[in-house]
Amino acid sequence: MSEDTKLKSILATDCGSTTTKAILIEKRGDEYRLAVRGEAPTTVEAPFEDVTRGVLNAVGEVEELSGRKLLDGETIITPEKDGVGVDVYVSTSSAGGGLQMMVAGVVKQMTGESAERAALGAGAIVMDVLATNDGRRPHERIERIRRLRPDMILLSGGTDGGTVEKVVEIGELVAAARPTARLGAQYELPIIYAGNKEARKNIEELLSGKCALSIVDNLRPVLERENLKPARDAIHELFMEHVMAHAPGYKKLMKWTRVPIMPTPGAVGLIMQTIAHLENISVIGVDIGGATTDVFSVWQEETKEGEREEIFNRTVSANLGMSYSVSNVLAEATLPNVLRWVPFDIDVRDLRNRIRNKMIRPTTIPQSLESLMVEQAIAREALRLAFIQHTALAVGLKGVQQQRTIADTFKQAEGGHTHVDMQKLDILVGSGGVLSHAPRRAQAAMMLIDAFLPEGVTRIAVDSIFMMPQLGVLSAVETPELQQDAKRAAVDVFNKDCLIHLGTCISPVGTGKPGKQCLEIELDIPGSGKVHEKFIFGDVKVFPFEFGPEHATGVLKPSRHFDIGAGPGKAREVSIEGGVNGIIVDCRGRRPFNVPEDATERVAWINRWTDALNAYPGQSSQAGGGK
Repeated sequence: MSEDTKLKSILATDCGSTTTKAILIEKRGDEYRLAVRGEAPTTVEAPFEDVTRGVLNAVGEVEELSGRKLLDGETIITPEKDGVGVDVYVSTSSAGGGLQMMVAGVVKQMTGESAERAALGAGAIVMDVLATNDGRRPHERIERIRRLRPDMILLSGGTDGGTVEKVVEIGELVAAARPTARLGAQYELPIIYAGNKEARKNIEELLSGKCALSIVDNLRPVLERENLKPARDAIHELFMEHVMAHAPGYKKLMKWTRVPIMPTPGAVGLIMQTIAHLENISVIGVDIGGATTDVFSVWQEETKEGEREEIFNRTVSANLGMSYSVSNVLAEATLPNVLRWVPFDIDVRDLRNRIRNKMIRPTTIPQSLESLMVEQAIAREALRLAFIQHTALAVGLKGVQQQRTIADTFKQAEGGHTHVDMQKLDILVGSGGVLSHAPRRAQAAMMLIDAFLPEGVTRIAVDSIFMMPQLGVLSAVETPELQQDAKRAAVDVFNKDCLIHLGTCISPVGTGKPGKQCLEIELDIPGSGKVHEKFIFGDVKVFPFEFGPEHATGVLKPSRHFDIGAGPGKAREVSIEGGVNGIIVDCRGRRPFNVPEDATERVAWINRWTDALNAYPGQSSQAGGGK
């Protein structure tokens, strides 16, 4: 490809439920960088009822800030010519509530879970999982389908060549429900069938003429293997053709873009997968919002044949959030679990009232240090609970016969091992207002570490201004002459402008006694020199070390009952990256660790941790002591 046809400028938007965000990416020398960012209120609802108004307003702000002409009246100028316009425009959307789906399988723990993973991975919110063994009577399932009114339904069930009867039973339920979609009765509901190929003819007879039926390859062709890609691709395609096409203004927006509009969570998952693949690392990402919390993970695993396999999972905790769902966080976490993260003594009634006020006034932000501490305590619990739900779904296939050893007998009895292994995690990335807009970056690091409890050596980062969706859809550009540059632009901006590297957390895992040594480190930290220190159980310490091309190198030596990633008591050589908060050594031990029940001890315990990170400067005088 000649130099003058290479991708030089990109405009990307994300149409959120309340705000439309636009970013301009430009090629500067040999790398792509974020130039400017703009935002405007989303206009999918009355009085405008045209999503392109919000897009044009956000792009107009980018145009003003960059000094670059991007709009010709109400059209985005593409391709770029003589510094006017951009080469590519792409967009994602979660406006109007995003993509809401129901899924169905024959057995809830097998094909039901596979269908749920396919829908979640495509960026959907799964409203319900139907199955023949879900404990509900047929009329209850039919009523549930009618009441929820999803945007789309994914049907699965059975392995190829297996029994047809139970699969047809699921199809009969959907046919009897005659579901109408959220966007209105005149709209034909898309239904994807991704089950036993022997039942396709039966499903066609049941559903043809009643819905927009699509048939794709079985997502569980055999018990030992999932094939989720065809179902996910069909979800993306139908999201564009049916859901977005009926949303106000989206037909016009679709004509402007070079690639299909993607659901926002699906695009975030895609950039996670892209980074994990290119850098050969395992990643966990979390996006905590006002009503929901999304968790993404990509794990590098080795197959029996010795090949590398990437395991991607996404979960949506639809009732765990920081404003609309904040009271539900309290209900699920329970008061003692929220209290353990509050670094000052607080009356229980006062805590409850603060949380209720946040739910009543969801758009407010903390106005005092005490309020900020309470909000961040709740955030830890929302993140922790969402991660527990993610771990429960990110498991191996159930129903598969496995060879077991005596040791396996004492492990989880229910089928499916979890893919989540915190000792193998390379980087933990957080996004969402409570993390990205925390007044001090140390507070974001503290919330992520307390909620996810990383083990061994783990990089910690946050998305600075939540541009992962735009970068995800950019990495999906498939136009041959642009594909390579688009993916490179997404990765460049992700690493250099999107992520704020908070630092690296060193966490030996084990059980120890107060006063006993658990870790010894020998590190050569660029700019600080050599460090040789011993840590006792319960210690927390931070070593300043800015993010840059140089790494701190050395060896970590855990005590006999502690593990730093190489096995109990085994030393590990490391090459560590820095960050805003440097290198964080967390010797609080076994995960999850026990927080003292006594209020005075609890406040002292949490303050020792917050003081080490300098998370709340001056908290003693402003928040009631505790030191």
